Amino acid sequence: MGTDIEDAARWLAEAVETGSPLAALPEGLAPTSPAEAEEIAAGVLAALGITPCGLRVLRAPGLAGPMVEGRLVPSGSPIAPGMLRHGLASAAVIGVLAEELGDGPPVLARVHPAIDLSSTRFTQAPTDTLAMTADLARLGLVVAGRGKPMPEAPVRIAIGPAGHRRRGESFDLAALFADAAAVARHWGGLPAGALLVVAGLGEVVPAEGALRVTITGLGAAEAVIG
Repeated sequence: MGTDIEDAARWLAEAVETGSPLAALPEGLAPTSPAEAEEIAAGVLAALGITPCGLRVLRAPGLAGPMVEGRLVPSGSPIAPGMLRHGLASAAVIGVLAEELGDGPPVLARVHPAIDLSSTRFTQAPTDTLAMTADLARLGLVVAGRGKPMPEAPVRIAIGPAGHRRRGESFDLAALFADAAAVARHWGGLPAGALLVVAGLGEVVPAEGALRVTITGLGAAEAVIG
């Protein structure tokens, strides 16, 4: 007996809609392959009547899933802790595609510094990648700073409490977006104007208090949780 993709998506969609957490998906609803997990994630949005606005790639722990416009908020937004079940925060960058994603590197109109605030629809945060992929790759909120042209040189990215300076880690944004574009092609590609989000950059911290991500050459994004 195979996985009931439609029923699994319906369960998760109800959790998204009501905010009530789920126990782990039972046998027969839990995905048994990456393809099934991706189908469930797509089915969740279909059940809710939501069209994704792009793709979000979470480098740690290695997940990908649809990006949703309603989960994108501007820097400085106050966020209630109850919105983030088992919340984790990491540095992120958002690329806005200037043209449809082709075979080569993505052409980006602008790039935004961001904070990725991941969450889960489950009572206990799942640890296996199949369950997390079905759970919209732990999509919570993505807090976006102002966009700029992509820096040509490598950048330093740091996350931590607002008001504390950190040196951060060095990243090649072109390489990050090229890797994310390869994942997006696996998911079926992206049109011009879509968002390509790369999260999980460097340290992952609890999603609590006042947080700030700084990226040299781009600027910063801030969120206040609580």
